[in-house]
Amino acid sequence: MTRPAAASETQACGATEEVLRPDLVPDNPYLLLTPGPLSTTKTVRAAMLRDWCTWDQDYNGLVQEVRTALVRLATPSPAYTAVLMQGSGTFSVEATIGSVVPEGGTLLVLANGEYGNRMAEIARRLRIPLLVHTGGELTPPDLARLAHALATDPSITHVAVVHCETTTGMLNPVEAIGRIVKDAGKTYIVDAMSSFGGIPMDAASLGADFLVSSANKCIQGVPGFGFVIARREALEACAGRARSLSLDLHDQWRVMEAQGGKWRYTSPTHVVRAFAQALRELEAEGGVAARHVRFHANQTTLVAGMQELGFECLLPARLHSPIITTFRSPRDPAYHFGRFYGALKSRGFVIYPGKVTAADTFRIGTIGAVRPEDIRRLLQAVGQSMFWRTDR
Repeated sequence: MTRPAAASETQACGATEEVLRPDLVPDNPYLLLTPGPLSTTKTVRAAMLRDWCTWDQDYNGLVQEVRTALVRLATPSPAYTAVLMQGSGTFSVEATIGSVVPEGGTLLVLANGEYGNRMAEIARRLRIPLLVHTGGELTPPDLARLAHALATDPSITHVAVVHCETTTGMLNPVEAIGRIVKDAGKTYIVDAMSSFGGIPMDAASLGADFLVSSANKCIQGVPGFGFVIARREALEACAGRARSLSLDLHDQWRVMEAQGGKWRYTSPTHVVRAFAQALRELEAEGGVAARHVRFHANQTTLVAGMQELGFECLLPARLHSPIITTFRSPRDPAYHFGRFYGALKSRGFVIYPGKVTAADTFRIGTIGAVRPEDIRRLLQAVGQSMFWRTDR
């Protein structure tokens, strides 16, 4: 049997890796300007052009290298480990909440958007005692209220917050929250789904016991698995706590540790290979700091251009993240998001509908394989798509 055209081999990431053939990968018809899934490179997509065995030593060795690389991105501290979990990022959030809060524990969620609310809903479904602090979608967490609650309510054992709440694009103060949580001796869960790999952070400095993210966000992989960067001591303490078989975070980690990268159940092999390539490309770009510079340039270019076109940001600039920005919809009665979306898509750009309950909005992401020149092309397309403006 002859081998495929992409069959010459080279050494990469310590495992046998076929030379990528991006020329075999078709161009995307549009850029995804969303918080994930997002636009990826041809070389990341090309990494999925062959099949892999979940028992293969080279493959499982690569899983171990991915885990090591994730910890290295998260913190220089040797106290942390990484565990990968099948499914979307929400699966990893649910695995964390359902595996780390013990019977008799109480979870406090600081919620100011859809994804904080989702963590609270996970706790409700799992029948975990729950408290929710919220001041609405446009307000950062109340740190004084948090400190008071932790000082006066001994039932609280765990605190969870979303770092970048993509409902609005707000960047929550996870460092300040972490100091309060750790001063109170509580366990700290950070949903860094849309920020990890794109915003410099140190899990140990944050005081994060569990930091959760996903393959298809700032590292620029494709959907299929999430991961948890965990303080090893905190994860070891979770043995036997899980409220689910397939979402048992501790057991998944135990097997990966004991069997050299083996997943308990079917591994998303193609996605892992693509993610390994995405990690190489992150390093080649200059790491998280360089990617943060690019994402920040994308976002500031976007905001300046949209404001010139007459659009208004939902949040003040001091609360913006470089991940996604929410804009108020035009007040013109002729405006309709579906038509605006279609006009932009026909010009090569896909944006996101709004999720804010208090205002009519839409969102534009600035992460993924996107550069400021792409944002400038988007702004031209926006100007051409403003069908409700009679003066254009």
